[in-house]
Amino acid sequence: MTTTEESIGSAVGTRALNSYDDWSPLREIVVGSAAAYREHVRDLSFELFFYDNLTDDNPNRPHGYYPQLTGGTGEPGAPRREAIKQRYVDELNEDVEGIADVLSGMGVTVHRPIALPAQRPGEVRTPAWSAPVLPPLNIRDNSLVLGDEVIETSPMLRSRYFETQLLKPIFMRYFAGGARWTVMPRPLMTDQSFDLSRTLGGNTETVSASRLSPYDVGTEMMIDAAQCLRLGRDLVVNIATSNHALGCDWLERHLAGRFRVHRIYNLTDSHIDSCVVPLRPGVLLVRSAQVMDRLPAALQKWTTIVAPEPDASMFPAYDDDDLILTSPFIDLNVLSLDEHTVLINEANPELGRLLERHGFSTVPVRHRHRRLFGGGLHCFTLDTVRDGAGEDYLM
Repeated sequence: MTTTEESIGSAVGTRALNSYDDWSPLREIVVGSAAAYREHVRDLSFELFFYDNLTDDNPNRPHGYYPQLTGGTGEPGAPRREAIKQRYVDELNEDVEGIADVLSGMGVTVHRPIALPAQRPGEVRTPAWSAPVLPPLNIRDNSLVLGDEVIETSPMLRSRYFETQLLKPIFMRYFAGGARWTVMPRPLMTDQSFDLSRTLGGNTETVSASRLSPYDVGTEMMIDAAQCLRLGRDLVVNIATSNHALGCDWLERHLAGRFRVHRIYNLTDSHIDSCVVPLRPGVLLVRSAQVMDRLPAALQKWTTIVAPEPDASMFPAYDDDDLILTSPFIDLNVLSLDEHTVLINEANPELGRLLERHGFSTVPVRHRHRRLFGGGLHCFTLDTVRDGAGEDYLM
């Protein structure tokens, strides 16, 4: 069963919001929308968020931070728009719709966000800045479901500032069914809001060179839900900047008495779900054995499945002007349907064979351009109803 924004009022909320982990039997899920995706918006927030990939995976492309970058008007700091080839966008839309159909065909109720209109997708405007709107594709990033609560996290990309508004019909129906619904503080997101300590030089300018604004309040909380591992009553949070640390402070205070928050540092530059993925209690899929050294002691006792090294043949060949936004390990970004069944990218059969040797069944789906659009199968989806409860897995 698939619902869209036209039918969402009657279909959503047939079950109460309930999702504590990433492996309990899946009942309801939101699959993102790629409608109206046509460009990358390169401003300060984009350059910071994708810094590692822009540096490591795009050797022939210039990168840098405000005020070096200029937009189409030539104004320093204005968003620079880079068009994405239409064939990639068309294939992305085909693949996202195919993923939704596969999940629906397996008996999972699939909900969809409001799709942006193709001709006028809109623009985010605040007193401090403006940015073109991106479609709600990687919806895992900005929405954290913990049991019976959905938390809209503080965004890290200006172009995604109001992305969760496009999920509001879904969240409203779960709220009507008894769910908690919380919004973290919205950052002002001026140039002075960002922690630039991870920058390594090159085209990067220092924080003192960034533009001052009457709305400056200093470093602000900015954290994505995709930086969190959900393990029943435990939440493992990856922190790489002071923005993340402030966001984790908020989560700890908000969740006190209900969930335990465990901090880990610099496992990745932000998101954790292409580096370590819990497949079921006691079993982790990891990028490398070294990952385990940074995890909480209780989690280090779990069995690990080390993913195979990525091979270039698994990805389409791109031109120098195509912008790569994810690491080659993006196919670790799998989605578990239950403790025994995992949705994987059909382009990575070696990963499928590895999981099957460890007793998992795999469901291959097509997702060709995951490196261009910044997300895998886990990123595109937000599970809202699973059978699990808030159990202790790290005691």
